[in-house]
Amino acid sequence: MAIPSSDAFVFFGATGDLAYKKIFPALQGMIKRGELDMPLIGMSRGGWSLDRLRERAHDSLRDNGGVDADAFARLSAQLQYIDGDYNDPATYERLKQGLDGASRPIHYLAIPPSMFGTVVQGLAAAGCNDGARVIVEKPFGRDLASAQALNRELHQVFPESAVFRIDHYLGKEAVRNLLYFRFANTFLEPVWNRTYVASVQITMAESFGVQGRGSFYEEVGAIRDVVQNHLLQVIALLAMDAPAGSDPDSLRAEKLRLFRAIRPLDVKHVVRGQFRGYRDEPGVAADSQVETFAALRLHIDTWRWAGVPFYIRAGKRLPITSTQVVVDLKRPALSIFDDISAAKSNYFRFRLSPEVVISAGARVKKVGEKMQGERVELIARSSPDGGKSPYEQLLGDAIRGDTSLFTRDDSVEEAWRVVEPALAGSHAGHVAPITIYEPGSWGPPAAANLVSGSEGWHDPVPETSHPC
Repeated sequence: MAIPSSDAFVFFGATGDLAYKKIFPALQGMIKRGELDMPLIGMSRGGWSLDRLRERAHDSLRDNGGVDADAFARLSAQLQYIDGDYNDPATYERLKQGLDGASRPIHYLAIPPSMFGTVVQGLAAAGCNDGARVIVEKPFGRDLASAQALNRELHQVFPESAVFRIDHYLGKEAVRNLLYFRFANTFLEPVWNRTYVASVQITMAESFGVQGRGSFYEEVGAIRDVVQNHLLQVIALLAMDAPAGSDPDSLRAEKLRLFRAIRPLDVKHVVRGQFRGYRDEPGVAADSQVETFAALRLHIDTWRWAGVPFYIRAGKRLPITSTQVVVDLKRPALSIFDDISAAKSNYFRFRLSPEVVISAGARVKKVGEKMQGERVELIARSSPDGGKSPYEQLLGDAIRGDTSLFTRDDSVEEAWRVVEPALAGSHAGHVAPITIYEPGSWGPPAAANLVSGSEGWHDPVPETSHPC
């Protein structure tokens, strides 16, 4: 049975930064592809007019990819604007009138989570939730208790099947390709387990700092900002078993099973760092204990992965901006020709940004009389991260009712359960102390001690410098 698509798109926070940087470019892209022919209703409490919102949309497109004259003309014609206080019932009555008979609207809450409850209750009171869907932005809570509370607020008005928790990272072409590569290739499955895999590493490195968002970053830190959501989702795609089918429910059920098998973090396996100079940023406390770097070791208690360490490293002001996954395979049982240490063994590498690269590390004989080898890298795919933008992909999926790339309530809560022992300001007790590290370095030296064995961290380098 086909799932009906939404017939109106409502976005709260239409005058905000997220709409400027991501939503308007995504809407233009969808219109250009012929995928968005419905009323677009911007909601805000800024005292704006429709003409001013159209100007804002034009400026947004100019600054974020360019204005397509034909697509923008159609966007302008479809665009409406409703101004009002989100606490005022009259705002939602005006929205009801603006929907003009639409029976399946989708409401995008591009607003702070503290306003989710107010808005969904306002939608319900005006009957704007009937047959509707809702999209909510991260951060979805700041710990397990707050995530559970947010879920309860949403479920008072919308069933879980109508809630779309958006994480733009899951819309990236490179991340979606992880799932495809895993289950579309028969050669991978026989070695994708504890018998052959020595360890899995994920590094999300950013060479820039907080970029003037010190006040925001003081509320989150690296673990809340990227580990609990983006990087645990990557681990799920790497480590989950094959879903029973290609339908969204099968995929999300398998991810939930994987999350439930991850042990809560042990603070002895967490390193938290802060780059020197962070406390001088506007909005940052002079004695801030917020981490701009986190390195951690996870364990997954399943038959497939028992005993295999999963390492995550994420930080700002590191030497390069890049995200990559390296799956190290165990070395051969016997070194017949030359010594093959753990650092020289086979691997799979997935470069998720800024380029998209899937490759395998192998060994070949060096030219000469001796039976000695060297590492080479076999490239399965190398390309720029093209195609639809993540927000185009995800908003289009939500409008069509496809939940595959959206996180379910129970998976969100399980992810918070995993990281909560390491969260500053949580009720879990002692957390790892902050260590200052130098900008341009790979974080605190203690992070190197997390990686067992002799392989060490695989530092991302420019693609022309590989093999790693």
